[in-house]
Amino acid sequence: MSTTESATASAGTTSAGTASAGNAAATPGGAATRQIVPPEEKYAAELEFLAAHDSGPRPPGWRLTPRAVVTFVMGSGGEKLKAGRKSLVVEQKFVGERALVERCVVTLAGERGLLLVGEPGTAKSMLSELLAAAVCGTSALTVQGTAGTTEDQLKYGWNYALLLAKGPSREALVPSPVLTAMTTGAVARVEEVTRCLPEVQDALVSLLSERRIAVPELAGTPDGQLHAAAGFTLIATANLRDKGVSEMSAALKRRFNFETVGPIGSLAAEVELVRRQSTAAVARAGAPFAVDDAVLEALVTAFRDLRTGRSTEGWDVERPSTVMSTAEAVSVATALGVSAAYLPDGGDVLGRLPGQLIGVVRKDDPADAARLLGYWDGPVRRRAEQGAATWRTLWDLRPALEA
Repeated sequence: MSTTESATASAGTTSAGTASAGNAAATPGGAATRQIVPPEEKYAAELEFLAAHDSGPRPPGWRLTPRAVVTFVMGSGGEKLKAGRKSLVVEQKFVGERALVERCVVTLAGERGLLLVGEPGTAKSMLSELLAAAVCGTSALTVQGTAGTTEDQLKYGWNYALLLAKGPSREALVPSPVLTAMTTGAVARVEEVTRCLPEVQDALVSLLSERRIAVPELAGTPDGQLHAAAGFTLIATANLRDKGVSEMSAALKRRFNFETVGPIGSLAAEVELVRRQSTAAVARAGAPFAVDDAVLEALVTAFRDLRTGRSTEGWDVERPSTVMSTAEAVSVATALGVSAAYLPDGGDVLGRLPGQLIGVVRKDDPADAARLLGYWDGPVRRRAEQGAATWRTLWDLRPALEA
C-alpha cells in the first residue's frame, strides 16, 4: 500500500499490515489466547537480532539504530544479515516506499510528532505499530481517538479511592498512555486523531510544544509539572475520509510532520499481500487456504480499477464512493477462503466473488451497486471478449449483480 490498516492489519504487511499464521498466541497447552500478537512480541527474535547486528549510535531511549528500524519495517531484501554467529533474513512487513519509512524514522529521531494520513485501509496503524515497537519496544501506549475520547485519556485521571483517602498525590494519579510514554521516553500512539473533539486535540498542542503536563492539583510540589524524558515522541494517524470530523487546528498541525501513506503501487505486490494476509486469516479459522492465484489477481485487479477510476488497460471506470482499500480486498479474499473451506457445496470460489464485491461497494452508498454494474459492462466485458478465461466467467456471472 504504499501499503493496509490495523484491522486491517497488523504485521506482515500492507501497506496494509500483515498477519501470519503465527499471529494467534497459544498457551503452553496449545489453547489460542489472542487473535493478534503485537509486533514487539511477534517479531521479538528479529528485534533482538537487529539490536546486536547494528551497534551504531542510537537516539536517546531507542532500542535500535534508525537504520535498523528501517530494516525491521522494510526487511533485508532477502539478504541474510549476520550478528556474531547468528544470521537472519528480516522479512518485509510494510509494503510501501522505503523513502517514506526513512522520513518517518528521521522525524521520530528528531523527537518531532509524526502524523500518518491516508485513505482507510492503507496500513497507517500497522506502520505506527511497527515503528513504535522497533523504537521503544512497545506499541501498546495507545489512545484510540473517538468522539467520546476525553482529555483525561490524553493526560491523566485519578484513583478516586486514594484521592478521597489521602488527597491529591502522585500515587493517586492514573497516567494515560501518553503520559506513560512521556515519563519513560517512549513512543505514544493516537489513532484517528481527527475523530477527537477539538478541545481534546488542543491538549496535544502544549504537550508537543512544551513537552510537559501540568497537574494543577499538585501545584507547589515536585509533581506539579510532569516532564517528558529523552526519547519521547508521538505518532498519530488520520483518515483523509474523516478530515471533516474534527479538523485539526493550525497550531496542532504545526506540531507534526505529515506523511501520506498511499495505496500499494504494484499489482503483484498487492496480490502477494492479499494472499499472505488472507491465508493467515483462513488458517486462524482452522482451514487451509483454497483460493487460486487467478481468482486473487482478478479480485485485486477489480479493487485497483475501482479505486483509481481507471483500468490497467487505461479504460475509464466510474469510482464508487466506498474506499476500495487493500484491507477490504483482504477481507473479501478471506471470506472466499473460508467459504471454500466450510461451504464447499455453495459453488466455486470465483462464483462467490460478485456477491462479495456487492457487499463492499454498498457500504457507503447503495447507488454504488450501479457503478459496479457499470464496471462489469465495461472492463469485465472487454476482457471477456479478449478471451481471458477468468474474466469470461465473471462476465457470465453478471446476473448475480442484479439479484
